[in-house]
Amino acid sequence: MTQAETATRRARIQSVIGRIVAEGSTESTHDGSTHDIFPVAVSPEEAAWLQDWICREKPERTIEIGLGYGVSALHICDGLLANGCHDAKHIVIDPFQEKRFSCLGLHHLEAAGVRDMVEYLDEQSQTALPRYLKDGDLFDFAFVDGNHHFDFVFVDLFYLARLLRKGSLVVLDDFNWPGIQKAVSFCVTNLKWTIEAEFDSSVAVRTSLEPDKRPGTYLVDF
Repeated sequence: MTQAETATRRARIQSVIGRIVAEGSTESTHDGSTHDIFPVAVSPEEAAWLQDWICREKPERTIEIGLGYGVSALHICDGLLANGCHDAKHIVIDPFQEKRFSCLGLHHLEAAGVRDMVEYLDEQSQTALPRYLKDGDLFDFAFVDGNHHFDFVFVDLFYLARLLRKGSLVVLDDFNWPGIQKAVSFCVTNLKWTIEAEFDSSVAVRTSLEPDKRPGTYLVDF
């Protein structure tokens, strides 16, 4: 893909993002319902912060839990294109696209011309992630914005710890929620992950570079 083609493709993504932000709500062609995009989706500022991490980390394989209205996925795809990853596949897991979001996330990806970059799984992360692990897949970057209960976030991070290359970045939305804070706290205190930065209600956490050599009795209160 030439630089001009990349620029054209990115301009289309940014046009869709701009329209979403300007209008704030979208009518679904799937069922005719109207949805307020914010504050359900990450804010424009947080989405830009997320994209900045993509540009800084330069991942080649990315995975996202929770598509929602597609705002974060659009920024991730834009970041991948900005890095020159024209053949990248962004994995997105979301079992609620139709019944909760009226397929608007997928619609926005289609409108932005990046549907071909996204591998969408219509299922819950606790069934999808083990399959990737079994298949030996590895990722470089993860964005987590799925079920916010502690046990669900903990399971997501449990599998991501095994699916991400060592030293990879995980960005989580709604870090102000107690369940998400607690799950991250376990990874920091027990797995030697590090909190790289916080922005608004998002947090960027880096997985450990060290091998996991915890003895069977090891547990640090979190």
